Amino acid sequence: MSLYRFWRERALCTVIVSVDPEARVPVVLVGVRDEFVARQWMSPARHWPDHPGLIGGRDLRAGGTWLAVDPASRRVAALLNGQGIAAPEDVRRSRGDLPLRAAAAGELPRLDLTSYDPFHLVVGGIDGVRLWSWNGERVSEEKLPAGVHMIVNCGWEQCEDNPRVSWFRPRFAAAARPARMGSGSPTRFWGEWLPLASGDGLALDDPRALVFRATTEDGQIFGSLSITLIALADEGVRYDFCPVPGDPSSWHQIETGDRPHPMKRGRYVG
Repeated sequence: MSLYRFWRERALCTVIVSVDPEARVPVVLVGVRDEFVARQWMSPARHWPDHPGLIGGRDLRAGGTWLAVDPASRRVAALLNGQGIAAPEDVRRSRGDLPLRAAAAGELPRLDLTSYDPFHLVVGGIDGVRLWSWNGERVSEEKLPAGVHMIVNCGWEQCEDNPRVSWFRPRFAAAARPARMGSGSPTRFWGEWLPLASGDGLALDDPRALVFRATTEDGQIFGSLSITLIALADEGVRYDFCPVPGDPSSWHQIETGDRPHPMKRGRYVG
């Protein structure tokens, strides 16, 4: 299968958000990163001297991230590739700086977006969740209402016929979300959300799969490299990370306090 067919037939990368303004944990987010398996990265930590308070996984090719957390501000920003007109080669910038800027600012910063390929940028805080989408020509902004939402490459609430969305959104909506912040193992804290975020037992080649793996026509392996679970509340941020999708034992909590967190080089091997 060619990568072009991936883009046409699958919703690559996924963010699932549950918004409940009246709950003690008003925002819960799942982020699944899909990429080439050979693309190296580092597990979440404070990797950026220019943003010393931010935590996220670091892409070793471009230096940015796909998801950044600001524990002090109770804020998360997650990036997905979008669809539309690509930026010109001579001015193209990596989109990996956008989650860092957005997590720090709480919104999409004022930038010349014509230097970026299309994207969707989700920014969540205890005051709500907003989505910015850039298609290469214009940018839109939405505030997500209460409920469970899935954002994929074709956008928000626009992929009802996509098997991934139609399978997972009702299941996340029906699952009990964390009712309060606390410690404990990822399994204990996340409850029903953890097995769903881990793929719900679907095979890696299932058309509905949230966690998948496939080989392109030129022999490259493309698949889900990591899964992130974030809970935001007045009491703080709960940040759990799975560096080996398909292996539930690899789930672990990320330290969000002042203590340094060891940097780990990561690569998905299914």
